[in-house]
Amino acid sequence: MSAPLLTVEHLSMRFGGLVAVGDLSFTAPSRAITAVIGPNGAGKTTVFNCLTGFYRPSVGRLTLAHAGQTHFLERMEGFDIARKARVARTFQNIRLFPNMTALENLIVAQHDTLMRASLWSIGGLFGLAGYRQAERQAVDRARHWLDQAELLEFADVEAGALPYGAQRKLEIARALCTQPVLLCLDEPAAGLNPRESADLNRLLLAIRDAEGIGILLIEHDMSVVMGISDHIVVLDYGQKIAEGPPAAIRADASVIRAYLGEPEDSA
Repeated sequence: MSAPLLTVEHLSMRFGGLVAVGDLSFTAPSRAITAVIGPNGAGKTTVFNCLTGFYRPSVGRLTLAHAGQTHFLERMEGFDIARKARVARTFQNIRLFPNMTALENLIVAQHDTLMRASLWSIGGLFGLAGYRQAERQAVDRARHWLDQAELLEFADVEAGALPYGAQRKLEIARALCTQPVLLCLDEPAAGLNPRESADLNRLLLAIRDAEGIGILLIEHDMSVVMGISDHIVVLDYGQKIAEGPPAAIRADASVIRAYLGEPEDSA
């Protein structure tokens, strides 16, 4: 397995007297899919919120190392985590712009790059060559990811009019337009039927293999987790109870207990 892209060391997140995540450590390799799984309330989304700047951890170090650069995410604001460390995420609930087309949603995701190319609107107003080139590149990148997500035929369709499964893939394509090195996906298979889940699996494997992007995945659909993950971290009540490849996790007694519960003693 490749060197760590993300290293989480002794992460804890407290809300008053509630410990949502306690002393969590794990690594997510580059060019790999790492799944974080566990029952509802295990602390999975809290981990994502710490990684992407929504929460500042109570304790812990979150290190992202890529291309000779090291970023300590726990010290950074959310916008710098996205822009400088190049971490992108999706959410449990779809957050597209429903009245914009699929293509427009992906171009909007590149707003920061376009604004800098336009010199904060001056270049856009005067049609400077640098801005026109950046605009063409943004459209090309958007169309590339629509094609990879098998959504190119819907480029001019409003996002809110797309089928649910297509909206899920569009969110991933939008995140990829920010050119991340780490893509955090929060339950991307939620609400998908088996065919749509299989399509999602193919897309995520292609992102890993063709683009070399590290993927950190929260997911309840075990057909997705076991089908595509290189490495799995299991949480229960904010604590890590297991870590390893899918085959080892599938057979781990502590994981089985967390999902199925302890059997009751017979009277």
